[in-house]
Amino acid sequence: MDKETIEKKVLEYVRLVQLEDHVYKKPSMLSGGQKQRVAIARALINEPSVLLLDEPLSALDAKLRQNLLIELDQIHDKVGITFIYVTHDQSEALSVSDRIAVMNKGKVLQIGTPYEIYEAPSTRFVAQFIGETNSFPCTILSCEPYEEEYLMRVQVPALNGEVTVTDYEAQPVGTQMDFTVRPEKVRISSNPPRSTVKELNTFKGIVEEPVYSGFQSKFYVKLDNESATLVKVFKQHTVFLEDGPDIEWKDTVYVSWTASDGYLVKDTAR
Repeated sequence: MDKETIEKKVLEYVRLVQLEDHVYKKPSMLSGGQKQRVAIARALINEPSVLLLDEPLSALDAKLRQNLLIELDQIHDKVGITFIYVTHDQSEALSVSDRIAVMNKGKVLQIGTPYEIYEAPSTRFVAQFIGETNSFPCTILSCEPYEEEYLMRVQVPALNGEVTVTDYEAQPVGTQMDFTVRPEKVRISSNPPRSTVKELNTFKGIVEEPVYSGFQSKFYVKLDNESATLVKVFKQHTVFLEDGPDIEWKDTVYVSWTASDGYLVKDTAR
């Protein structure tokens, strides 16, 4: 290319990564985030049909990583090529992807949209790797048609009881699987929940560890049973808390979720 074309393309990609105010700086004068943008621009200027990004934001602090992730997504929309993004950060994968492939020990366990991977994981590993979840071995006791799904009653030794759960696939009685429910799907209250939903699963316990993190609180509830199983609960703070969370350490509480909140997954270790 002639010099004029090169300068024009360089300026185009410098603007794309929002570095036009830093174009004459030496590399040592750039921050970590700015250097990452330069690396992205250098890769894109050759106009590849596919761009591989191998943990491109791993060395950055959390807030800068989140900002660059948004910018990277915007760049992807502008240039319109395929990005293959390798990351161990599940939130990055969910935020930026059209499709996700979850791998373990060289095997692809599931490919799907972020929603499918999170809401309907195919195995226990996928459920536990993408986000946080409560997961327990279980045995199918009964399976009946329920609207457009199947309503199953399962025995969960860790909960010292039975749980109802819906699924799109029927499972034979006696099948061993894993029952799992995401912490944000679990409700927590100081009193027994009032509900007309017959498929509501309710367990009593004690708050073993409350963790306040601003926008939400995480509760680790030890169930009142022989197993003393811990159940994780995430409670979003949607109103002003003048005196802090209303549920505290060692409070007696009730945790509950509906049949449609939980799901069944295969335990590939069995």
